Order: sequence, then C-alpha cells, then structure tokens
Amino acid sequence: MQYLARDQYGNTFPIRKYPRKELLKEFNRQHANKMYVDRSGVSYHIGYVIAGHWLTVWGVEGNKFATPA
Repeated sequence: MQYLARDQYGNTFPIRKYPRKELLKEFNRQHANKMYVDRSGVSYHIGYVIAGHWLTVWGVEGNKFATPA
C-alpha cells in the first residue's frame, strides 16, 4: 500500500512505504508527534505533527483513498 500525506496548507507528499520515516526525512527532522481524532468516543491515529505541519496520512489503494492511516 502507498500513502499520501496532506498538511494544513494543502501541500501533498507522496509516500511509498513508511509514512513516519519518509515524512521525517522530507522535513529533515528526527521527531514526530502523533495526531489523533476522536470519533464516537474512540481515538484514531490519523497522522503526524512534524516541524509545525499537521500531516494527515491517507492510504492509497489503486486509484482510491482508504481511511486515514
């Protein structure tokens, strides 16, 4: 599965295999905070906060987006 990350400014970052590792390399950083969203009282991990960018990570299967990774 491949991934696509999108930040709060609308910039997109294609990811081949390892979202966290590849995003840290893209921003030349060594630390990422996990980003969560609450749905019906359950927290889901949806992305990372790296260098001031709030990145939602989406799984891509074929030409369709899966739910946030």
